[in-house]
Amino acid sequence: MRGATMKEVAAHAGVALSSVSRVLNNHPDVSEAMRRQVHDAIEAVGYEPNLLASSLRRGSTRTVGFIASDISNPLFAEIALGAERRLDEAGYSMVLTNSEGNSERDEAMIRLLRRRRIDGLILSVADEGWPGTAAELSKLSEPVVLIDREVRGIHTASAVFSDHADGMQAATNHLLDLGHSRIALISGAPSLRPVRERLQGFQAAFEGRGLPVPEELLRFGSFSARFGQEATAELLALAEPPSAIVAGGNLLLTGVLRALRDAGRSVGQDLSLVSCDDVPLTELHSPPITVIDRDAVQMGEAAAGLLLDLLAGGDRPRVTSVPTTLIIRDSTQPVRDH
Repeated sequence: MRGATMKEVAAHAGVALSSVSRVLNNHPDVSEAMRRQVHDAIEAVGYEPNLLASSLRRGSTRTVGFIASDISNPLFAEIALGAERRLDEAGYSMVLTNSEGNSERDEAMIRLLRRRRIDGLILSVADEGWPGTAAELSKLSEPVVLIDREVRGIHTASAVFSDHADGMQAATNHLLDLGHSRIALISGAPSLRPVRERLQGFQAAFEGRGLPVPEELLRFGSFSARFGQEATAELLALAEPPSAIVAGGNLLLTGVLRALRDAGRSVGQDLSLVSCDDVPLTELHSPPITVIDRDAVQMGEAAAGLLLDLLAGGDRPRVTSVPTTLIIRDSTQPVRDH
């Protein structure tokens, strides 16, 4: 079915074609009476503007790309929600893609979004050191904002960081105050900034008390539930297993809980447990789980704000930080003698 045209809108409104064009492009030199007249005609004839053609004329698509490393992770869903909300207020649409924690997909998604003529890009890459990611980002002339990542060789991007080191140090000190010294840390790969920051905070808590860091209880791999389960099972099989575990992500937490269930260990009774990011599971679990929390929606809003500043003419990249907060619940208890 053929759609209505601008000429039909002009004829129905009884105005010049140029007047319709000015109204559609929000030209300031248009009276309110003219604007109402044209919009009434648009509704009457059922005209729908061709956004692609309009964007080509303007040289702007009013579209921002967002690449999440794992959209199944509730954290990234909330970050994307915050970003989209802020962008929508500014008149931009957001195209969401998922790299599934795969660096090659990061490359492919950056390339795809560049070809779709996005006005800017927000992303959280799977591997900060992956050469292809930096190569694709360097081809972008549009502004870029990184979420909790530092990509080698890219110095023109703005970024939103979380204060992971402070949160992890607070959590580890909390466990040490409860008498724990055999504290395990299960996290993703140290090629990612959050992992490096959390390790720094973990070490600082021990070193601040003159205690040795339990290096044999550190496990680094991926942020997947599978790795969390495998690492926990391995730790529990040690001759001297940990009395507390810190899971460096909510998907890891799922795996940790599975391994504890399989081993017949009770959270809060047999072993204390801390996780990162307050998701429904941590609050609804029995007992509720102590978490290092951050405002993920705020992170998304902050990322979108940085991008909008660059789109408005800002010529220098900026960095902003979102604090972390320790929420103490019943999953962390004084160490028990066995």
